Amino acid sequence: MKFKDIITNLTKHDHSNKDSLLHTKHTINKPGSRTMKEWLSSRTFHHSSFDNIKELLAIKEKKGQKISLCLPTLNEEKTIGKEIITLKSELMNRYPLLDELAIIDSGSTDKTCEIAASFGADVYVSRDILPSVGEKKGKGENLWKAIYQLKGDIIVYIDADIANIRPHFAYGLIGPMLMYDEVKYVKAFYDRPLNISNTVRIAGGGRVTEILIRPLFSLFFPELTAFIQPLSGEYAARRDVLEKIPFPIGYGVETSHLIDIYDEYGLKAFAQVDLNQRIHRNQTTHQLGKMSFGILQSFFNRIDKRLGGAFSNAEMEKIFRQFTCKDGVYEQVEHIICEEERPPMLEIPEYREKFHIQK
Repeated sequence: MKFKDIITNLTKHDHSNKDSLLHTKHTINKPGSRTMKEWLSSRTFHHSSFDNIKELLAIKEKKGQKISLCLPTLNEEKTIGKEIITLKSELMNRYPLLDELAIIDSGSTDKTCEIAASFGADVYVSRDILPSVGEKKGKGENLWKAIYQLKGDIIVYIDADIANIRPHFAYGLIGPMLMYDEVKYVKAFYDRPLNISNTVRIAGGGRVTEILIRPLFSLFFPELTAFIQPLSGEYAARRDVLEKIPFPIGYGVETSHLIDIYDEYGLKAFAQVDLNQRIHRNQTTHQLGKMSFGILQSFFNRIDKRLGGAFSNAEMEKIFRQFTCKDGVYEQVEHIICEEERPPMLEIPEYREKFHIQK
């Protein structure tokens, strides 16, 4: 069956049938429904709600939790030092909220690793972690291998290119995990629909979120539209959740996390936190096109599970085509993008042995 034929059949699917292959164990509520409104009201926070770090530390110690911070890196020498200094000085030296702070590096060719080590971060190179499974390139690969390498019951992921890093980028995400046992995954966002000094902060995500992810979620997962920035690179999660889900090695990792955890636990497992402003480098439209292509692969892999493998033999392209113009001549450029996935970490024998997990 052609991929386009599957999509045609999918859009014609009778969603009124309770036995639908697209039916999930959680009730899909229309936008504006009571469930979504209640979640937005009770599980959307501002980081200042958790700025009593002493209180967070007391809760952490009472619950016996260990917390790890992971910075996935690839050539981030301009910002990595400031991030480590800022987070380590406040959340390890002054308040021992973090038990470890590490970078997982994809093979930087600049001084990222040297700078990180000089400022006291633990430095790991992705290819050296779990060598038995081989090496793959992508941010998702680093995030996945961090589950094996780091020891925390809670793992916090923060991108390494943030120019205006502050301690609340970490404790804002940790707070809901410590204060609410039912919260399993906390997502960051950076804008709020508030009037501030006669200006308006526009609520929403970036270009890929608003043009691709929000329309897809609106069609297939309406409750997930409650996330203001579903593609943000800052989030925290419990180990016992992360170890159970597959990880796309590239662009699709954030989208797949939300879908997979939602499928298992529902919206109640999530929270989101406003971190105010995040300053980082912007990507070109061409780069965002490649990102979108990878995300779509991961998205349709998850739709495939609901259709009993209907996409498995489909002719879904792995080549993304764009145009460039040189000397007035338009040329098509082809990019091979294959969004491979790592299996749940629980399926890796070395992981089960390291963390003493029985089959």
